[in-house]
Amino acid sequence: MEATSTEGRILDVLEEDAQASYAEIAERADVSKPTVRKYIRQMEEEGIIVGYSADVDPKKLSETSIALVGLDVASERYVEATRELKDLDAVESLYTSSGDHMLMAEVRAPDGDALGEVISETLLSIDGITAAHPSFLQERLK
Repeated sequence: MEATSTEGRILDVLEEDAQASYAEIAERADVSKPTVRKYIRQMEEEGIIVGYSADVDPKKLSETSIALVGLDVASERYVEATRELKDLDAVESLYTSSGDHMLMAEVRAPDGDALGEVISETLLSIDGITAAHPSFLQERLK
């Protein structure tokens, strides 16, 4: 984000290290701990901060396969299909997209075969999903 405002400096620290303590954030953002607490609470309430996550190297997960799946959805079934996708445990995250596909889903399963089954049998069985284009993640480079 790289910002000079207090909010921006706090977000920069969180984007770099989502596990940073209030004390660490305060020190790195050059503000007090109560200020950090106030800004984080406010940003969470306003929906600026929508969650905290861990970056995962899929190659190091011995029992998990991950794919980014581009999904094409019939426009008349978009809301219903999106709702169903959000309820699936295998779908770790779901994004709208302005690229080649309407939606992008991060899908996880115990292995490649299970991942293929989730895509072919679960995702493509949802009414309104017309195509799934998976990219299986191999190695995290950054």
